[in-house]
Amino acid sequence: MIDPVGQPKEYQRMLLSQLGDRDPAEVQAETGPELRSLVAGAGEALRKRPAPGDWSVIEVLGHILDAEIVHAARYRWIVAHDEPPIVGYDQDLWVDRLRYRTDGDPHEMLALFDALRRSNLALWERSAPEDRARVGMHAERGPESFDLTFRLIAGHDLLHTEQLRRALEA
Repeated sequence: MIDPVGQPKEYQRMLLSQLGDRDPAEVQAETGPELRSLVAGAGEALRKRPAPGDWSVIEVLGHILDAEIVHAARYRWIVAHDEPPIVGYDQDLWVDRLRYRTDGDPHEMLALFDALRRSNLALWERSAPEDRARVGMHAERGPESFDLTFRLIAGHDLLHTEQLRRALEA
């Protein structure tokens, strides 16, 4: 896996390659139902790590939720402010300290994800081209537009739903 902090441009390229030519709004609209299906079929594997150092299904779900929480704010900062600073976050620290593996409630997590995703998709739909071109200054990756950020999260969805599938197969 590419290190998002140590290799920020490679990480961007990898997420964008996951998305390819697909419509990022369509990909994002499909993520919630796909997550529900994967989590519903997890059974005993929900909290089991497939290998040492790998995230369990519930931890991957927690990470996807964290990304949606963070991006809900990033989108709004970018659209509303002039080149706002965009703070990075330590994904492993969040997953660990928010105790998804031991305390995460998948139904609660999916409900919050769905509400945020609906709101973020609505923001995208009502945004004008000039809104989508606005940029924030990401602490690790430099300038990122609303458009780029929105495409990156769609690639992120695809990357981590595949990770969920692999965790379930292990």
